[in-house]
Amino acid sequence: MSHQPNAPYLSEQTAPPLSLPRRGTRDAPHGPSVPPGTGPQDRPAPELAQRYEMLKRLGVPTAASEDFDELARDMAERAGFLYGFVNLFLEEQTFVGLHQPPADSGYVIVGRTMSRAHGWCPEVMARKKALPLHDVHASPRFSGNHVVDAVGIRSYFGAPLIHDSGTVLGTVCVIDPDKRPLGDARRLRDIVINAGAQVMDHIARSPGR
Repeated sequence: MSHQPNAPYLSEQTAPPLSLPRRGTRDAPHGPSVPPGTGPQDRPAPELAQRYEMLKRLGVPTAASEDFDELARDMAERAGFLYGFVNLFLEEQTFVGLHQPPADSGYVIVGRTMSRAHGWCPEVMARKKALPLHDVHASPRFSGNHVVDAVGIRSYFGAPLIHDSGTVLGTVCVIDPDKRPLGDARRLRDIVINAGAQVMDHIARSPGR
């Protein structure tokens, strides 16, 4: 993959990981304002409490996990994407599983959290179904996103993590600086859907259950 983000977003090897854009941060990349009702302070408290209760009952870690990192890496490699995430929706989007390029690759190195208002995973959470974006600029609805500028992303494929009870715990997703052919969208969508099923299977086998 030859495309790299614009120079201001390149990450030096010694630089700390970039926490993806947060709503209202002074140095957040410019972009359309986030509409009211989508920020962390606006979410229904019972929904978050239910999610925490479910994660506790299932014994799911809410911090970085080697097992989830491995699942994120496998998903990204199968899709041929630079970044892969296993993402729990807590006070922030929390990447308990993360795969990304090496620190000296010249690509943006991200941290483990992001505002609940940013990216495309909030859309996946709301619709409770996979979201395939072979080119985020193909739709004005999805191109106006802070993550596009912060990391230089052109393609996104995500799927929800839904417990048998109906509780949506989070998402899995892959992102990349290169767009994908429209004809490849179904295959990539199926990869992230299958990865989501793998994550839920892993959760079901958790020793904490």
